[in-house]
Amino acid sequence: MSRLILTRERLKQGGAAANTRPRERAFETAWHAGDGRLAEDRTGDRSAYHHGDLRQALIDAGERELTEKGVEGFTLRGCAKRAGVSHAAPAHHFGDANGLLTALAALGFQRFLSCQKARQAEAASDPRSQLMAAGLGYVDFALAYPALFRLMFASSRADFSVAALSEAADAAFDYLVRGVEAIRGRDPYRDPVSMLDVMGTWGTVHGLADLMLSGRMKPLLAMPKAAREAALSEIIGRALPERADDR
Repeated sequence: MSRLILTRERLKQGGAAANTRPRERAFETAWHAGDGRLAEDRTGDRSAYHHGDLRQALIDAGERELTEKGVEGFTLRGCAKRAGVSHAAPAHHFGDANGLLTALAALGFQRFLSCQKARQAEAASDPRSQLMAAGLGYVDFALAYPALFRLMFASSRADFSVAALSEAADAAFDYLVRGVEAIRGRDPYRDPVSMLDVMGTWGTVHGLADLMLSGRMKPLLAMPKAAREAALSEIIGRALPERADDR
């Protein structure tokens, strides 16, 4: 008997769903992929949007806000305006401006790793070449996404106690650690000398990226692209650790 009642209820729900399909289709067309804004629903309801897209729409709008205004000028009101939603919508998903910046920083670390892996895909497969390529990818990211880079490494507004950001940042650091381990043959988490190699490599590459981003590394910035990349490779290579049996 209970199964029969359940079946009837499902049939009723199915009928109700069929009656609402035109509006659902209108909701689905409310998203403009071209400019990342929520459009007016065909039924005339300006508040209609596809709920599954709103969070991503706010993140996209937040990245544009961050890129144009920097961390200091970043506001939820500005993000909401860019996304075409009410001023209260971002707070529902992220709490406050720092919550959205935290989500952007987590996205940044994922993209940061992708830049490194893209460089590595073009490099030789030996550990030293791979770590050098990762360093070039580090610089690529900083120059391509300066606002995200500053948010991730030079701002206190992103909350690293949030799991998504903490895990993304830890994954990026661990990627460097494993790169050094592949050269040294020792786990830097267990070997203090190898961890010094991690710090030295990181400090050199980050310093290059930050100085270039600030326009301070003028001799490098003045070079043609091919010459600049060769020079960066040489500098990064000097900072990389030696093999364990060479120490």
